[in-house]
Amino acid sequence: MRFPNMNKATTLFKVLSILIIFTFVKGENMVVDQLKTLNNEEKQVILKKGTEAPFSGDLLNEKREGTFTCRQCGAKLYNSTDKFDSGCGWPSFDDEIEGAVLRVPDADGRRTEIVCANCKGHLGHVFIGEKFTDKNTRHCVNSISMDFIPGKPGLEEKAVFAGGCFWGVEYYMQKIEGVKTVISGYTGGRSEDPTYEDVSYKNTGHYEAVEITYDPARVNFETLAKMFFEIHDPTQKNGQGPDIGKQYRSAIFYLDKEQEIVSKKLIEQLRNKGYKVATKVLSAETFYQAEEYHQDYYLNKGKLPYCHGYVKRF
Repeated sequence: MRFPNMNKATTLFKVLSILIIFTFVKGENMVVDQLKTLNNEEKQVILKKGTEAPFSGDLLNEKREGTFTCRQCGAKLYNSTDKFDSGCGWPSFDDEIEGAVLRVPDADGRRTEIVCANCKGHLGHVFIGEKFTDKNTRHCVNSISMDFIPGKPGLEEKAVFAGGCFWGVEYYMQKIEGVKTVISGYTGGRSEDPTYEDVSYKNTGHYEAVEITYDPARVNFETLAKMFFEIHDPTQKNGQGPDIGKQYRSAIFYLDKEQEIVSKKLIEQLRNKGYKVATKVLSAETFYQAEEYHQDYYLNKGKLPYCHGYVKRF
């Protein structure tokens, strides 16, 4: 690629910029199907990488408990517990939600830009070494790039995984520190209140799945999802081990945008390692608890899973 009337340094910078943009657009874990329509002021910052005036943003003095999300796509970016007052005139955070923010060399060649990992909308810049907090990091973020959802983050959250017979998935997920409960059940199909016989012998479309309730202060969704991919074979279609049937398909049923982003990111990582992943990433539907005799099956029987086992993949 040639750039007429440019010196070598400028040409190199342009090439690197194009490569960075190409990498962003190519990423298969990018979820941009429901972007908010931005007004002109929002476009100036989020799309054109502008900067709002200092001390002007409506989130600068936001001190309530809650979560800061991307204004353009809704992805969770920062927890209120990581916000601090730096006196700089823009909201400051010393940490981000894991995997939510990307760092990119700024066009000025000196600073590091931060963008939403999901939609690549401009957030601001990150600075290291200023010693404002023990983490020694300051994310300087435009208020207009974010929305705020009030509410105490994280008393408990849920996740839904389908990976073959729910007995085995339940057995391993129960062992993770921070997991409160694991319920075996059915989801993703057409019929209401299905029974085990319905799911096994009728065309209900349901998956055998588990619904996990966990403490996000002790374990995050990504840790759960990684374990899910490591306790079953995510490359097997329409079955798991000797159990064959559509009810044994592999899927993650996401409950919010963050879970969708993380799930697709992990699948892409596995594909880059050579795995032909068959796991579907689907929007969560009604979860129906299975019959009582399916709950804590291996714990009650004193047996071990016959079609699940741990294999390190990450």
